[in-house]
Amino acid sequence: MADCKWFPVCPMKYFYEQGELDRKWIEIYCKGDWRSCVRYHMEENGQPHPDWMLPDGSLDERLRK
Repeated sequence: MADCKWFPVCPMKYFYEQGELDRKWIEIYCKGDWRSCVRYHMEENGQPHPDWMLPDGSLDERLRK
């Protein structure tokens, strides 16, 4: 399966590269089942969402900057 098309510009990629996000999020969603990613669907529908929203739709206040 191909990576999520939004991965190159997704905040999850940035947070992972900065060591602030566990690799499991990238493996499960960005490079795995991205069709189940809440962020993906919101982006596709043009719906605003905070950068600190995780792929499962939960908010991680640690990532809020």
